[in-house]
Amino acid sequence: MTALISLPRGAMVVLIGASGAGKTTFAARHFAPSQVLSSDHMRLLVADDPSDQAATDAAFEALHVLLSLRLAARRLSVVDATNLERWARERLLAIARRHDRAAIAVVLDTPPEVCAARNRLLRPQRQVPVSVVRRHHQRLRRTLDGIADEGFVAIHTVDGAAQPGDVVVERDPMDALPVAEGPA
Repeated sequence: MTALISLPRGAMVVLIGASGAGKTTFAARHFAPSQVLSSDHMRLLVADDPSDQAATDAAFEALHVLLSLRLAARRLSVVDATNLERWARERLLAIARRHDRAAIAVVLDTPPEVCAARNRLLRPQRQVPVSVVRRHHQRLRRTLDGIADEGFVAIHTVDGAAQPGDVVVERDPMDALPVAEGPA
């Protein structure tokens, strides 16, 4: 069965998933490079190394500035990061609310063994330890339990191990839906 994700014009899309879940692949498959704001790419820009965790604060500062500028211009914007912490999602939702843009969550619920294999095989220079992948999956479970109350106007959960045709992302020509007021 094919999952359909409909995105209003100018929305913010927040990808959520463990390291190795397929967020970057999903983003590259469904969005133009200019629409994707990646934490790894921001670390590359500020520190010349996408895996330099010491550059994370500066990378997210840059990501938030670019996200704000894009949403102010009513440009579809995709945040490619784990986004497993509620406080991190709250910051993104606040930016969307400030610009009156819809916030859509796309959760990539990929089995931990698939994430671990991808980290081992596909990221030889940026391997994430299996213990971190396990911790990410625990956070993902907590995220799935409470995300409905956070203020996203739509939440789509997809299998990050799905085949390319299993998920279709379409652009709705209508303007973004009103943004939820925030957590209840």
